[in-house]
Amino acid sequence: MRKFMRLAGGAVALLIAASALAADPAKVLRISFPVAETGFDPVRVSDLYSNTVNEAIFERLLTYDYLARPAKIVPLTAESLPEVQDGGRTYILHLKRGIYFTPDPAFKGKRRELVAEDYVYSFKRFADPKNRSPWAFMLEGHIDGLDERIAEAKKSGKFDYDATIPGMVALDKYTLRFKLKEVDYLFPYTLAHIPFGAVAREVIEAYGDDAQAHPVGTGPYMLKEWRRAAKIVLEANPEYRKVVWDFKATSDPWDKDVVAAMKGKTIPEIGRVEISIIEEDQSRWLAFSRKELDWLALPATFRQQVFDASNKVKPEWTDQGVTIFKSIDPDVAYTFFNFRDPIVGGFSKEKIALRRAIIMGYDLDEEIRVIRKYQAVQAQMPIPYGVVGFDPRYRSINQYDPVLANRLLDYFGYKRGPGGYRTLPDGKPLVLKQATGTSATDREFNELWKKSMDAIGIRMEFQQGKFADHLKQAKACQLMMWGAAWIADYPDGENFMQLLYGPNTGQSNNGCYESKAFDAMYDKARALPPDSIERDHLFIDMTRQMEVDGAWSLHVSRERNQMIRPWVKGYKKHPILHAEWMYMDLDLAGGGRS
Repeated sequence: MRKFMRLAGGAVALLIAASALAADPAKVLRISFPVAETGFDPVRVSDLYSNTVNEAIFERLLTYDYLARPAKIVPLTAESLPEVQDGGRTYILHLKRGIYFTPDPAFKGKRRELVAEDYVYSFKRFADPKNRSPWAFMLEGHIDGLDERIAEAKKSGKFDYDATIPGMVALDKYTLRFKLKEVDYLFPYTLAHIPFGAVAREVIEAYGDDAQAHPVGTGPYMLKEWRRAAKIVLEANPEYRKVVWDFKATSDPWDKDVVAAMKGKTIPEIGRVEISIIEEDQSRWLAFSRKELDWLALPATFRQQVFDASNKVKPEWTDQGVTIFKSIDPDVAYTFFNFRDPIVGGFSKEKIALRRAIIMGYDLDEEIRVIRKYQAVQAQMPIPYGVVGFDPRYRSINQYDPVLANRLLDYFGYKRGPGGYRTLPDGKPLVLKQATGTSATDREFNELWKKSMDAIGIRMEFQQGKFADHLKQAKACQLMMWGAAWIADYPDGENFMQLLYGPNTGQSNNGCYESKAFDAMYDKARALPPDSIERDHLFIDMTRQMEVDGAWSLHVSRERNQMIRPWVKGYKKHPILHAEWMYMDLDLAGGGRS
């Protein structure tokens, strides 16, 4: 634990003073999401876009330094980093005083201060079986006394929020104590994880199941308008405490301009954030080209319109003052198989052979070259570049090899029938059904999958639907196959390996993969410190296990080319945080904006 604290320590970047209105309502940031949100109750949502909004509304005890790389934990509502006792099993945190929730009718006209009990209540909500939280796995099995309350709630049908849980206690109005069942070197990451921001009990009880439409937090922004799957409008919290921007530049040359633009300013500066849901790449591209969006993650389809043959930004963009922020996101894109599905699931040799053949039959090179226009790199293991546990020397055993895929299918009895398509070993039809969206990019992926599977004699069909609907089905183990992506919640490989951990089925393990061998290695790795060589070796062994089982068709880590208009100041993509606008500003006096 001492080694973790050295990693996470350092000077606190946020200077707190009296409450003050910093944001200028005339400063309106216009951005887009490529996928619709699902709601704004932190305990219930797991998608990136809903959590990006929640990050700006709800505040955690800890957060991350905006500029530090690798990502470094710093206090947010806590006065300092946790006091670690009992050999790493007990964490004591003291809250800053004078932090208030935004006004809401649930408070009956009273100004409501954030207190330690709010975090106790918020954490309990993740354990309430009624909420079916996708983040429950981060607390289950870790907090002293919590599992017993969960078991009681499952029997009675009601979680007792008033019962004392020894592992989560408010010692006084501003002091929290967490007691863990075992040493957990990653617990500070839980405290900094976006969904673990504080909610007020009065608000949740007032709105019930509709709490997702009434997010009330202590953060720098409030939800002003929400048209589902169309538009989200946030406004700066007029009662947000004064926070002064004081982050330190790293060796990255990009930081110089960021610090020059922001140092000494009050957070937040931007008064209004308008988020449009624009699913089609072409529509987002046109909106940015017309200066209707202030930044854009460059869609691969339009890469050639921005970069020339020597990979330099074309003059038509530099003349407009557009800059490009480049990075490899700490994420992996993959397609999972449902291990409970009667066609592709299970651990029999013929089922493993089928999945391995599908993986080896998929033309990943064409995905990178044609669909992603080289804005991605092949993912060799579930842990991506830039995350603790990534091994740059590792190479996947499941490389593209349609010849071997065909031989594997032949050997295990998947015979070709009329029309060249294969049947199951028992002679019944073999048809893969993959969930998909409706965008033009989705159609490109569908075409590549069909072409790849045709080459090895497997018929493939696509089930179109909305992301939110597919996500619900995945949680219930009802999708045969689905393409997914996971971006780091915290900068440690465990965050990616937990996607394959059997007990997380129904939460974050959407493939419902339940391997006793993998789970045993995961449990062992979870008990080791992040700098352990033994843990790194376990990550390699776990990767081999999921590859041998054919758990995922592992695809890419995506390259980000963020196009930024010149009036946007202070932007730097953070590897963990996503609502960067709270640390930014807009300079609209210079003109050029439509």
